[in-house]
Amino acid sequence: MTTALATAAAFDGRSAIFAGADVCREAGFLLPEGTQRPLFEDDTWDFTDVVGLPVQLALCTRRFNFTAITDTRWRLVAKELVLALFAPRHPAVAPLPRAHRTALHLRSCAGRLDELTRLFAWLDKQAIGSLQQISTQICEAYMAHRRYVLDENGTVVGEQSPATRRAAAQVVVDLVNYGDLFTADRVPGALRPWGGATASAVAEMPSGRTENKTPPVEDSVLQPLLAAALYVVSALGPHAVKLDREVRENDSSISCKTAGLRHGGPDFADEIVKLLAEYTRTCTPLPMLAENYADDRRADGWSADDPLLPVATGVLARQAGFSQFWSRWFPALRGPLESAVASVGVEKMFARQASEVTTADGASSLSWTLPLHRFQAVALVGIVRTAVIIVLAAVSGMRASELMELRVGCRRPPEESVPGLTRYRVASKVVKGQPLGGTDDEWVVIEPVYHAISFAEQLHDDPHDGSLLFGRFAFGVRYKWFKNWVNSEAGQRLGLAPIPNGPVNLRMLRRTLALELAYRPGGVLASKIHLKHVVVATTEGYASRPGGAQAELLAEVNKHESDRNLNLVLAEFRNYQQGILPAGPGARSLTEFFASIDEKLDPAAALAPKTQRSDRDVLNLLTKRAKVLHLGPANYCWFTDPSRALCLKLAGTPTADRPLVGMCDSARCPQATHHPCHRPVWAEHADRTETFIGQLGTTRKTERTRLQADYDRALRVVTEIDAARTTMNEDSA
Repeated sequence: MTTALATAAAFDGRSAIFAGADVCREAGFLLPEGTQRPLFEDDTWDFTDVVGLPVQLALCTRRFNFTAITDTRWRLVAKELVLALFAPRHPAVAPLPRAHRTALHLRSCAGRLDELTRLFAWLDKQAIGSLQQISTQICEAYMAHRRYVLDENGTVVGEQSPATRRAAAQVVVDLVNYGDLFTADRVPGALRPWGGATASAVAEMPSGRTENKTPPVEDSVLQPLLAAALYVVSALGPHAVKLDREVRENDSSISCKTAGLRHGGPDFADEIVKLLAEYTRTCTPLPMLAENYADDRRADGWSADDPLLPVATGVLARQAGFSQFWSRWFPALRGPLESAVASVGVEKMFARQASEVTTADGASSLSWTLPLHRFQAVALVGIVRTAVIIVLAAVSGMRASELMELRVGCRRPPEESVPGLTRYRVASKVVKGQPLGGTDDEWVVIEPVYHAISFAEQLHDDPHDGSLLFGRFAFGVRYKWFKNWVNSEAGQRLGLAPIPNGPVNLRMLRRTLALELAYRPGGVLASKIHLKHVVVATTEGYASRPGGAQAELLAEVNKHESDRNLNLVLAEFRNYQQGILPAGPGARSLTEFFASIDEKLDPAAALAPKTQRSDRDVLNLLTKRAKVLHLGPANYCWFTDPSRALCLKLAGTPTADRPLVGMCDSARCPQATHHPCHRPVWAEHADRTETFIGQLGTTRKTERTRLQADYDRALRVVTEIDAARTTMNEDSA
């Protein structure tokens, strides 16, 4: 206490360690020449112009405001702690035994400052005037305060997330670990809150070895969402580019700020009458006023039956060379205006002659949009930009930070290494886990993604190379607008399926892609694009830059694929135990394998008292077979022996280490099996083939023979699946 009093007495408002320090220089941040550099004594540290900050980082996170901490001593503590987190190699920070050894990210330090502000505000409410008064009990009380969510009456209505609890515990731990740095106030030196446990342990954070908590997008939401986004980009994208150009040209010619506009003059009536005559001669409708401005006119006393109520007279005035249409002009121009309205009518200004497109359901062709007001045209262009973002996120697997780093000109020239085989690449930056400024990287993408970026570049406000393609955006807001548009009359008019309610964000889209690649060779994504193309493109991305962003996605895909294979093998083993046998050329080999596993699980046949009964023990026995499982759209491939793989023989690559599932003839391959889950595919194929045969003319004997053989094969596979499902049960009976 004597030391604390002496320190307080000597305190003059300046830091004993960081006084006069240049914050950016200490933290290693680069600033452009001429930019004002934040000093330690400043109550606001502005990092907005720091070179290399990720685009995703919000402006509010780049400004550290210490004024929210009212106590000047605690404000100094906060500054010293934040700068110490920025500069772990500072001579005064490095010797601290429990200090961080790597600099924290700007976003992390902003979070620490926010939590420090909350802690100091809470201490003030508890009438605690010095950090010396903090005890273990006070630390526990603060954690209890931050653990629960309270309503306006102070009633507990929920519990905060582990991340929130960890942040609360971490600032207390930091005050202990960095206590020797603080000039004005510090916690007791002997304080060890929570017995010295880490903040993660105090917050009961998951270990990280559990399942990824980010769920995939529900199939019922993903299907119409992806279908709508792909349709908007491919069908409406070119027309949206023309619409955007039309809006820009209109803004530059009839804007209120257009140079040369006059406020009035004696010839105003002649000029506007001449303009109305041109409208009448070309049979062009007069521009329509937006509904909100029409409401303003009604509120000012205009009659609802006035034929001039919907006319955008201000637009007419600017087209005639005047800054606005003055109310005193109406007596002289009402007659010509009413005559023009009666002759050509009034219509919204944009997309009056919209091109026709085929609706999403293929039922008809109609204009891609109805006439639009300016704000509606701008909103529709924004819908197309959002569709581009959805396609990029859902099909490429790029993170939000990587999407925001895309710039105009990011598309690399297409590469055609083999005639007819074109590869498309997109350049961006990897931000997560990288030093300040990120790391340049490239993504191999499919053609729809490549062309979607092209439309985004054409819709850009300033499309010069190097400018941010999207910049920082709030996907949640954009997705809400997109869903509302799809579900509105405009989207339904184009035949788009409504998007049901359900959570969608960029993390969920990335995880959905990983699961689709791992679990479903013919799944939801394949309904609009060929999934095998996604697999090929992204796999080349993994191979082209090991350790890059796509390699991280590959690691996630491989993990999901391993889990999927284990679960599928276990499910088929359980089916075997219940008498549901596999069919196909490889059925005998798989059945013998299951029989050997089943024998090991038989307690009577066990050589030792220990028996394997749990799913985990069974999975251990099935793991080796799960590693050779590959999914086809209508069969399982057990790739145990490459020399026996029919697909490799047909392709002339007998030494390959993976099957060519796209070339699989599972009715003849000795390593292929059919299961009840494949029956609908074969049955549907048989039905369609039978329909085609019935539609062939009598002269088309060659086609009939080929289709008949295909039909007989499909029917044979269906019969074998049905027979295998009942054989064991009949034998048992």
